[in-house]
Amino acid sequence: MFDYVRDPEEIYRLSFETIEKEVDFSRFERNLWPVVRRLVHTCGLTEVANHIRATDHFVSAFTTALQANATIITDCEAVAASITKRFLKCGNKIVCTLNNPGTADLSQKLNTTRSAAAVELWPEDLSRCIVVVGNAPTTLFHLLEKVQQGQKAPAAVIGMPVGFVGAAESKELLATQFTPIPHITLLGRMGGSPMAASVINALALEMNR
Repeated sequence: MFDYVRDPEEIYRLSFETIEKEVDFSRFERNLWPVVRRLVHTCGLTEVANHIRATDHFVSAFTTALQANATIITDCEAVAASITKRFLKCGNKIVCTLNNPGTADLSQKLNTTRSAAAVELWPEDLSRCIVVVGNAPTTLFHLLEKVQQGQKAPAAVIGMPVGFVGAAESKELLATQFTPIPHITLLGRMGGSPMAASVINALALEMNR
């Protein structure tokens, strides 16, 4: 038998104890601490905390929207699958239009990615929606384009696309030019579906305590 920790509660306790020791939480508002912990835990990299940026009103706006049964719109199925549904006590609907009929044709018509074209199938008024981007930078770019053109912004945005082309740039745009929108992001190339979903899981769990 190999020597390793088998007790799930002990694994959980030791993991978060390590995070508490290695991460400086002092620069974050206290209501953001559960999110910081969960993001670090999700990727196993304590340095990810240095890349987190959130508006002061993100947590309150997100919580209010979730309690008001806001629809959660994701950019890909992986984000939707990573959200722990049992934490959503208000029964929030989760929507992903990436694989809707016609999305592929629309992307060709608009000369863009399917991820960006899928944004065109979202509600025109996003003020009662939480948008979660965990994969495609083009989704975040196109969302911000539509807001700039006058579309009502989402109640909250979790912007964490991942990759080497457009990810850093789209998140920098969100963080610097769209601060009126309540949001959280990870500056740079890091991100991904589990990271984006972990923000929802962390805050939804806190709301249930």
